[in-house]
Amino acid sequence: MTTAVPHPRHKLDELLQNSVRFSIIAALDRAGTLSFKEVRDAVEITDSALSKQVSTLEAAGYLSVGKSFAGKMPRTSLTLTKEGRAAWRHHLATLREIAGSLD
Repeated sequence: MTTAVPHPRHKLDELLQNSVRFSIIAALDRAGTLSFKEVRDAVEITDSALSKQVSTLEAAGYLSVGKSFAGKMPRTSLTLTKEGRAAWRHHLATLREIAGSLD
């Protein structure tokens, strides 16, 4: 009797299967920390759409949100956490495993 090996898709991170969250984490992985505006512009979404996705990723521990002021202007920064970076790397490795299995 052979034991079936589960398909690697079962190891994909549910949160990162959303294309917007995937793009946010990809941008932060390259840069480390970006302003809210930089991420919004890089991912090409509205402030409200980004805010919703940031809340989801922050609740999961994948990114941290920093608040500061430049004079009287509020500034929001987004930083990929250690947990977020680990989840990102695992997700990418799983995608590569799936793509590689097509050979």
